[in-house]
Amino acid sequence: MPKIHRRRFLKTGTVAGASLIAMPYVGKVLGANETLGAAVIGVGGRGKSHLDAFIRDNRTEVRAVVEVDQKIGDYTCNRIEEKQGKRPALVKDMRLAFDSPDIDIMSTATPNHWHALAGVWAMQAGKDAYIEKPISHNVAEGSALVAAAKKYRRMCQVGTQCRSNPAIIDAMKFLSEGGIGEVNFARGLCYKRRRSIGSLGDYPIPENVDFNLWSGPATYTVPRLTRQRFHYDWHWQRHYGNGDLGNQGPHQTDIARWGLGIDTHPTEIISYGGRLGYQAERQDPNYADAGDTANTEVSIYHYGKKCMVFETRGLDIANSDDEEINRLFNQSRGNKIGVIFYGADGYLVQRSYTHCIAYDRDYKVIKEFKGGGDHFGNFIEACVSRDASKLNSDAWEGHLSAAVSHLGNISYYLGEQNRVSVAQAAETLAGVESRDDNHATLNRTVQHLKRNGVDLDKYPLAMGPHLKFDPQKEVFPDHPEATASVTRTYRDGFVCPTADKV
Repeated sequence: MPKIHRRRFLKTGTVAGASLIAMPYVGKVLGANETLGAAVIGVGGRGKSHLDAFIRDNRTEVRAVVEVDQKIGDYTCNRIEEKQGKRPALVKDMRLAFDSPDIDIMSTATPNHWHALAGVWAMQAGKDAYIEKPISHNVAEGSALVAAAKKYRRMCQVGTQCRSNPAIIDAMKFLSEGGIGEVNFARGLCYKRRRSIGSLGDYPIPENVDFNLWSGPATYTVPRLTRQRFHYDWHWQRHYGNGDLGNQGPHQTDIARWGLGIDTHPTEIISYGGRLGYQAERQDPNYADAGDTANTEVSIYHYGKKCMVFETRGLDIANSDDEEINRLFNQSRGNKIGVIFYGADGYLVQRSYTHCIAYDRDYKVIKEFKGGGDHFGNFIEACVSRDASKLNSDAWEGHLSAAVSHLGNISYYLGEQNRVSVAQAAETLAGVESRDDNHATLNRTVQHLKRNGVDLDKYPLAMGPHLKFDPQKEVFPDHPEATASVTRTYRDGFVCPTADKV
C-alpha cells in the first residue's frame, strides 16, 4: 500500500485523536474478549448505518471516521461521541487510518469508484474489510478484491445484507429443495422512481470538500462539476457510479444468482434502454439532464441453460400494465424492487429484504418467508473467529453479483449511439437466446415509456451489442472495446492493482 509520511498528512488532512499514528501495521492475534477498532470511510449516507452497527455491537468500537467533507465529519464525530462515550479520530485520507495499529477493521460507504481501492489498501495493511455494494466500479476491481482477501487472509464482507436475512435464506433453501419445481429463469426488478438530477452545467465544488481525495481513482475534474447536488447524485454519473443497475441491482442479482445456483459470470449479455423521459417532464425537448447512466434499462444474461433478466425503470411507476408482475407483487402502483423466480410448478417472489412469497401456477400463496438478520454481526463474528467460511457474503459472491451490473452496463454504453426503432429492437432481440419472452418484456418497457410521455420516434431506444464473455479470463474474446471497459484509467497515486499484482 502506498505510504504517506505523517508530516504530509498533518499538512493536508484533518487529524483528531492522538491514538492514530502513522506506523506500519503488521497484524496481531486478537483475544477472544478484545474490542476491535473500526474505521468507517464515507459517513454522509449509508455510512451512518455502518457506524450504528459498530456502536451497538460490544465487540467493536469506532476509532476513526474518514470523511472528505469537513462539515459532515465534524457532525458525525460529535454524534459518535454522544452515543459511544469516546470521540473517534477524524481524518480525510484513509491511508492514515490504515497505518494505525488501533484499527483492526474498516468499512466503506464511499462512492462506488472508491470501493475497491479502499478495500485493497485496507487488506494490504492487515485490516478486515466490509465493502458496500457494488464491491467494485468495474469487473477487474472485483477480481482484485477477491485476490487481496485470499493473499492477505483477510475477512472481506460485501454489503448485500439479504444474505444474512432468514427470509431470504429460508426462501433460497425452499427453492433448492424443489419447492416450485425446476427453476432456470429469474427476473430482477428495480422499478424505483428517480427524478432528474438537474441540468447539465458548471457548478462549484463545495468549499468544505477535499475534492482531490473525493475523486481518488477517478479523473480529477476540477474546476468543473457537472451536477447540481454534490452528494448522492454521483450515482447517476458513470465516472463515479453505475446507475441503478449497479446501485440497487447487486442486491437483486445476488439473490437471483443464489436461487438459480449460479457461481460464475454469464457467457452472453445484451442491454437496451436509455436516459429517457426527462425532456417530457420538463416540457423542454432540448433538456439535458446531468446524469449519463440509463434510467430505463433491460439487461439479458445467459448462463448456459439458465437465464437472468434485470429491468430498471426510473420514470414514474404510479400505474402499470404489467399484469403478471402486478399480481405476483400484489400491487399495481408504486416501487417494485425484488426478484421473481419462475419454476415449473410455480413462482417465488422476493418482495423486500425481509419478505418472500411462494405461489403455485394459479398464483395461490403456498408459503411465506419473513425475518431480518445482522449482516454486520456476521462480519464481526468472522473477524473474531478468523474463519472466512462464516462470512455470508464474501468477496467472491460480491464480485459475481457486481459484475452482472458492470457487464450489462458495458453492453448499454457501447450501444449508446446505436438508436433503434421498436421494430428494430424487436428484430435484434428475436435473435437473442433467453428463457424470457424478449418480445413481451420489450413491449412492457415500451408501454412504460409511452405512459411517461416518451416520444420514441424522437428519443429512440439505445441497443447494445450482443456480447460473448469468457467467465474465466474475464474478457470479451470477440470485442476488444468491450474488454477495455472491464477496467478503467486511474490517476497516479490512486491505481487499483490488478488481481495478479495485489
